Amino acid sequence: MAQASSSVTRSLLHTDNSSAFRSSGSVSARVTRFSSGSTNRSSLFLKPFTRKSSPTAIPSSKLSTKNVNEVKEKDLIHSISRTHGQVVQVLNPEVRLMTELADEVAELNQDLLDAQSKVDLSEEALNSTLDEMEALQRQLDSLGVSMEPEISSLSTLSPFIETARPSIPASLSKTSTTDRTNGLKSTLHIEPELKYFWYPIEFTAKLNENTLIPLDLFGKSWVLFRDAAGKASCLMDECAHRACPLSLGSVSEGQVACAYHGWKFDGAGACTEMPSSPMCSGVNVQSLPIEEKDGFIFIWAGEDREPDLNIPDLRPPEGYTIHSEITMEVPVEHGLLIENLLDLAHAPFTHTATFARGWPIPEVVRFHLLEKFGGNWDPYPIDMSFLPPVMTISKIGLNQPGKIERGIRCEECKKHLHQLHVNLPAKEGHTRLLYRMSLDFMGWVRFVPGIQKVWKEVANQVLGEDLTLVTGQQDRMMQGRNTWNFPVPYDKLAVRYRRWRNNLAQTNGQQLRADVVTMSAGDLFLKDEE
Repeated sequence: MAQASSSVTRSLLHTDNSSAFRSSGSVSARVTRFSSGSTNRSSLFLKPFTRKSSPTAIPSSKLSTKNVNEVKEKDLIHSISRTHGQVVQVLNPEVRLMTELADEVAELNQDLLDAQSKVDLSEEALNSTLDEMEALQRQLDSLGVSMEPEISSLSTLSPFIETARPSIPASLSKTSTTDRTNGLKSTLHIEPELKYFWYPIEFTAKLNENTLIPLDLFGKSWVLFRDAAGKASCLMDECAHRACPLSLGSVSEGQVACAYHGWKFDGAGACTEMPSSPMCSGVNVQSLPIEEKDGFIFIWAGEDREPDLNIPDLRPPEGYTIHSEITMEVPVEHGLLIENLLDLAHAPFTHTATFARGWPIPEVVRFHLLEKFGGNWDPYPIDMSFLPPVMTISKIGLNQPGKIERGIRCEECKKHLHQLHVNLPAKEGHTRLLYRMSLDFMGWVRFVPGIQKVWKEVANQVLGEDLTLVTGQQDRMMQGRNTWNFPVPYDKLAVRYRRWRNNLAQTNGQQLRADVVTMSAGDLFLKDEE
């Protein structure tokens, strides 16, 4: 049988069409060339599996003898080619393995294409949902409707929305930077709408008789003093004569005298004396509406509009005693400083030489909202809030003086420290900071000689740790960068401040000024979480 088969094979190879077969070489020759490496292997083992469709069958009645022979020849060549592939796989296990791997790769490619299609559909659905939520928020804002505390602004959801987005390769992502930040934008520009609030610009105790206190607010220079009746006055720090700063002069009998030519001005800004010159009527310098309340001197900064808001209540909570009042000039934009003060997650990384020395890094830091701009930190016993337009308030629970424990709530602690920071927009890139610290224990400490110097040194050390970071942020902002590239959940309170600030400019401040928190500093933390 083997001999007969061999004879048939030899006769087939010597038919008239054997030249066509020989042009591609015998099976054994091709196998030998593959094994020797003289021929490109991939081309050899892939070609046999590139199969063409079988020729369409032609009825035998319509075939001539020549056509029948041609069909037989094609079938024979196809059969020999298939046999060749099988022989190659039998004689070369490597070829068989590569063929199997090629099939697996093809299947994986198809699975990847299917998965990519699902990712595209999921991302499209997510972006569509976010667009609908933003549209709904805009409609609610236009109607002046306030949502529940936990979802009163889409900005509250922003950190959670952003972190919930699927991880998509950069080459496939359709999400823009604006989508990631939900429109949050840091700025060194001081919005004009911020002027129309009452601002505490100095502590009452700091403005003594015959004292001049110069300060900047909204890019303009002002000077504080007490008039003849002892009432606080705020004038433009600029003489009506030659624009010399009045703060370079002196106060006598409730009038400020210019150091250049001796012109004098009363508490309302009217000129009362012009030494060495005939007296001219109607000469004055600009003054601002001013009030004293809760140990602060407040001014109304909206020069072209009469006050239309109540002065906020800045009293410490009942049972607290004021221990320190400090005023500092800080070379940082006031919004950056506010956001820093509303962020406790940075403490174990930044304040390693002061109050957070030895703090372990928590696995998770959360901020639980109790109201629109206030709530408590977890795992720290600290309550915190933002009071528009520029105040931050915190209450720290202390079971032991100077020690902050984790895992308990502020109200569970026996002793507390209360802090108020007033971050005044002095000018672009500069803040006038007023800091007040109160305690509900150890009231006798305020009588210790030199204790105020101790408190100021501690405040300077803590602020110094922050300044390195926020001045760096300010430098990047001056280069056109945004400090809100990727907000996360523990940024919640600072996000709400930034959203309020951004919207203030977009809405000309009307609705947001009406929404100013009117609760006292002590009451801000009495509301239960809903």
